[in-house]
Amino acid sequence: MGGPAWLTGIFAAAMLAVAAYCAGRLVISRRWRRPTELDTDGAHVVMGVAMAGMLVSGLRTLPIAIWEVVFAAGAAWFGYRMLQARRGARPSLWRSSHPLPHLVECAAMVFMFLILPGSAAVEGTARGMAMTATESRFSFLTLPLAVFLFGYVVWIGDRVTLHVPAVATAGDTIGSGSGFAATQSYLAPRCAAICKITMGITMGYMLILML
Repeated sequence: MGGPAWLTGIFAAAMLAVAAYCAGRLVISRRWRRPTELDTDGAHVVMGVAMAGMLVSGLRTLPIAIWEVVFAAGAAWFGYRMLQARRGARPSLWRSSHPLPHLVECAAMVFMFLILPGSAAVEGTARGMAMTATESRFSFLTLPLAVFLFGYVVWIGDRVTLHVPAVATAGDTIGSGSGFAATQSYLAPRCAAICKITMGITMGYMLILML
């Protein structure tokens, strides 16, 4: 990226750590029968891998077109969750209770993959994230996205608490037809918050470099 190589490397390592940790949460939550936001953790797994590849060329995985489809699907899911919340759908400890930030994260990923020049996206942005004249028409979205993400980081940090309600309602299950209720405390809430904060800071940093 356009920033210092050492800082870019730190952010890439952080993204891989978040992806690995969130993947572990998905496994452990089922085994220990402790609720976690399955959609948020799943999104952060793929975001972490994708963002690490954008930061460091040697960490690239899937083609850009596939990532665009993946994050467009993620945006559609969190948008659907927002509509459900507006219609008064019953909340669940197994799904994100605040889908808007994750909708914005997915939209920001699609934005970065679409807007970045082919050379920057393919070569790990080693030569910077400068945009072409055509792409610069959409650059006005960069700053609002970054400001939103940094605001989300502050909001998450302010909401970190020592305790989370220990018992879920009888209807909170890991998914339709999954077979058991979530009756134990939320899985590592402060660690989940740290992952969200790390993801927001890194994504905001990447967007700022595009200005």
